[in-house]
Amino acid sequence: MYAPERQQEILRLARDGGRVDVVSLAEEFQVTAETIRRDLKALDRAGLLRRVHGGAIPVGRLDFEPDLNEREATAADEKDRIAKAALAELPVEGTLILDAGTTVARLAAALPLEADLTVVTHSLPIAARLADHPGLQLHLVGGRVRHRTRAAVDAWALRAYAEIRADVLFVAANGFSAEHGLTTPDLAEAAVKRAAIAAARRVVLLADSTKHGQEHFARFGGLSDVDLLITDSGLSPEDAAAIERGGTEVVRA
Repeated sequence: MYAPERQQEILRLARDGGRVDVVSLAEEFQVTAETIRRDLKALDRAGLLRRVHGGAIPVGRLDFEPDLNEREATAADEKDRIAKAALAELPVEGTLILDAGTTVARLAAALPLEADLTVVTHSLPIAARLADHPGLQLHLVGGRVRHRTRAAVDAWALRAYAEIRADVLFVAANGFSAEHGLTTPDLAEAAVKRAAIAAARRVVLLADSTKHGQEHFARFGGLSDVDLLITDSGLSPEDAAAIERGGTEVVRA
């Protein structure tokens, strides 16, 4: 079977079953797991499937939201490069908001010990990671905690962000595009992200390139709300240039 034929069959299986996994596909087509990963990557780039940890799902499932462990393992190398590049955007003795997200969590883990910053976050994993940092004044925003993301949401969180003004927000998104803006599967999380954007003088979006062109249920802003996008080299120069024409600076780490 040629690669295009195999990829067409993979796409059919994904649409029929709602998801495909690498191991099962490798057994089904009697090829290596690496061959299947290349197939999934090609289908992802074509906008037909969305790669997730261990497999892929069909594009168009706007309600799909992977759990925290799955998101941690997806595009790990790219997220590390993005987090490292984001260090250059830290204010000097200033205030930053860290949104809930696995790439933002990697930035939190990379904050230098000599950093002298005030940090605000509604993410329990990020707060736990930074609780013992010697140079930070850490503020944890409260609210109802979503089990899937371990992020605080709803009225308490919204009120807290309405009362502050930060130098920089590092925000995450499940999907971003010039057409549909910044999206995430959950309305409550979208509301908190929107409030955090309003609370910051500068907005930096940390998002790996697999999220480009993805659209989810809840929109919380447009790329016009973002001063800087830090992504990876998987975002093509042409797509980066199109985003920059809209006024958002792009760094491809």
